[in-house]
Amino acid sequence: MFAHGVVLYMQRGRQEIVALCRLQDKHVQELSVELRGTRAEHLDRDGAKQQATGGSSRGMATVGQIIFFIIVTLNVLLAAFIILILSLAFSKSTSKVMSSNTKPVANLGGDQILSCYVSAESQPNRLGKVSVSWEKTDLGTVYRYENGAPALDGQASGFKGRTQVFPDAVATGNASLLLRSVRSSDEGEYTCTVRSSVGRGTVSIQLRTAVFSVPTLKFSNNTLTSEASSWFPKPAVMWLNQTGNELKANTSFTKRSPGIYSILSTLQSAKVSETYSCRIENNLVVAVTEATITGAGVLGRTFFTFSVASTQLVSFYLNVITSVLCLFYVV
Repeated sequence: MFAHGVVLYMQRGRQEIVALCRLQDKHVQELSVELRGTRAEHLDRDGAKQQATGGSSRGMATVGQIIFFIIVTLNVLLAAFIILILSLAFSKSTSKVMSSNTKPVANLGGDQILSCYVSAESQPNRLGKVSVSWEKTDLGTVYRYENGAPALDGQASGFKGRTQVFPDAVATGNASLLLRSVRSSDEGEYTCTVRSSVGRGTVSIQLRTAVFSVPTLKFSNNTLTSEASSWFPKPAVMWLNQTGNELKANTSFTKRSPGIYSILSTLQSAKVSETYSCRIENNLVVAVTEATITGAGVLGRTFFTFSVASTQLVSFYLNVITSVLCLFYVV
């Protein structure tokens, strides 16, 4: 009887334990589900926060770009406005002074005009209160014109009686200077300054000097002769036919005075009715004489051209450019 009671008690306890375990499993499952839900909720919240933060960052970046663009635009507009103001102020106080030839070549002993004028764009038909000043770098005042008359106080002695401007032309903006009986000492840099009712302007002119003459032509016994009395610096002589081919000729130079040469050049086997060119050239002046042989003699005409820069200077520039290009190619 006692044993039977113990058995029943053990069976009942076993059933309670099983029930308790099942209940515990249920709680565990519910807790797991709750934990998964909570984790998913946290993940959703974190994602939402990240999205909100990213959207906010993108919004802040866009606003920053807009502000930067506005600042740059304002700076550009301000710079353009300042440049415009300065240009207007500068244009009111200056006038554009120019020269038709900033590197003229003067023939020693001859007269030379140094070009200087106010641009038509910056002047009316006639200027008011015009003053003109010509200066030479190493000597000072060459010529001055003020109040409608020469003002020659302080003029360099070497230019006295050899310079002038043209009063009627000055009133219209032409301040060109006439330099008479050019000397080798006249070579150098000149500055022309014009002041008027429309402003002030300056131009620099580099005067170079040489000696050149028109050759005379003769034809006799099928020989064409070209003779020039004086050239400086010493030139080279070349003969060409009508097609531009170089011809063989005999040329001699005679030194007449320090650095000045006379030229005698002869072309053999010249033909009647043919035209030949005699080219005399140095680093400053080129003289091309066209000679047409007729039954009565020779018809000739000569054209002079002047170099903008000396051949040596051009050669120097070419050498420098070539060296730079070679260095660039090697690198």
